[in-house]
Amino acid sequence: MSSLDELPIRDDLRGLSPYGAPQLDVPVRLNTNENSYAVPEPVVEAIGKALAAELRELNRYPDRDALALRADLAEYLGHGLTVEQVWAANGSNEIQQQLLQAFGGPGRSALGFVPAYSMHPLLALGTGTRWVPAERGVDFGLTAEEAVAQVREHRPDVVFLCSPNNPTGTALDPAVIAAVLDVAPGMVVVDEAYAEFARPGTVSALAVLPGHPRLVVSRTMSKAFGFAGGRLGYLAADPAVVQAVQLVRLPYHLSALTQAAARAAVTHRDALLGTVSAIMAQRDRIVATLRERGLRVADSDANFVLFEVGGDQTTVWKALLAQGVLVRDVGLPGWLRVTAGTPTETDAFLSAMETVTWEREE
Repeated sequence: MSSLDELPIRDDLRGLSPYGAPQLDVPVRLNTNENSYAVPEPVVEAIGKALAAELRELNRYPDRDALALRADLAEYLGHGLTVEQVWAANGSNEIQQQLLQAFGGPGRSALGFVPAYSMHPLLALGTGTRWVPAERGVDFGLTAEEAVAQVREHRPDVVFLCSPNNPTGTALDPAVIAAVLDVAPGMVVVDEAYAEFARPGTVSALAVLPGHPRLVVSRTMSKAFGFAGGRLGYLAADPAVVQAVQLVRLPYHLSALTQAAARAAVTHRDALLGTVSAIMAQRDRIVATLRERGLRVADSDANFVLFEVGGDQTTVWKALLAQGVLVRDVGLPGWLRVTAGTPTETDAFLSAMETVTWEREE
């Protein structure tokens, strides 16, 4: 068998590793920001019925434009959005890939403020878009002045803003989005994958959409909806943006089963989103407890917490894993990220951290 190096692969892909977090069989998995709560049984039954209704016509292609699903998503988002302003795809990763295919590409650039979602530069690479890693300020924050200065300097074709930001967890001040929109020469994409977990009073970029045809807000059902296995992401934007991504989407990119399951999930959103407040409570508990123990912790509007370990993060990651707790090493020296799960999972994490901290101090 041939090795990868023997194939005529693109030079810019040589030596790279596929994106992904470790999938290890441990008692407490808090490394991928999944919703730890299982889908409620009534919703399982509703999704099952929706899927069964599609099975006899699997010989036919699905609705390639997913109109019914997009209408449901527009109704969920509110803000006066219509089906023409919403697009759905196989996770928010595909949404963002389609945006780069339409508005990025060879000879064009995309800018993001790092640390941020690590898939953005990989999506840029895959679409032949030059990636520009812009800088954040103190404590991973981002002010309007800092953002504007870097957008003006690099003049990217696509700007990625994350609110709440991954891996830091903090939502953006709407003034930052507005300021970037004023100076960006191309598209501005606000990744709101964790928007449902934001603290009270946090303003969504959806409120800024009117009058900004180059603004795109991307969302996902993987987190708050607990629909990670269903793979459904979506965007809200001007109808012209939806028309643009339809030029690059693969034919029938959303299966009939995916569309049916997602529609059932949106219909039963009250049951699925019922865990959000419980997850937020565990997130706030993690933040408060770690700060009480003297650790630096980033403010979080997401379902995860970024915290400083006071030493080598790889050593602490391994020590937690040895106790059956899997968290995420996001590559920030001295910092780790933990997903807020159930109270039992939080107990296990905080207990393990107490032991790790004691061992480190000794």
